[in-house]
Amino acid sequence: MTGLRFPKSARLSRASEFQRMRREGQSFHGKFFVLSVLKNLPSPEVRVGFITSRRVGGAVARNRVRRRLREIVRATRPEIMAGTWLTLVARQAAAGATFQNLAAEWRMLAQRSTILGACS
Repeated sequence: MTGLRFPKSARLSRASEFQRMRREGQSFHGKFFVLSVLKNLPSPEVRVGFITSRRVGGAVARNRVRRRLREIVRATRPEIMAGTWLTLVARQAAAGATFQNLAAEWRMLAQRSTILGACS
């Protein structure tokens, strides 16, 4: 079952990493979240950061959105091109969105950003 985990090493956590994403990354906007992408990095790993501000809602709503986004990305992580960093910034509408709505928007933004490999 280890292949199903979303390890901490695959997460962006440092402020400097998020700042680099803002400076150098390309953003794709959706109704529920903003996807920022930084491609062609020398390391082969895919790393992801999640941002859910208080604007999204209370702690329960923010954590629910974060868990849903993390699960959606975890499920498609093998399809994402190696050497890619991603950040997902939740918007206020994400708190009221269903899992299926979030997953559909993720797939649309991921395809628009061309981060998915030939598997999709």
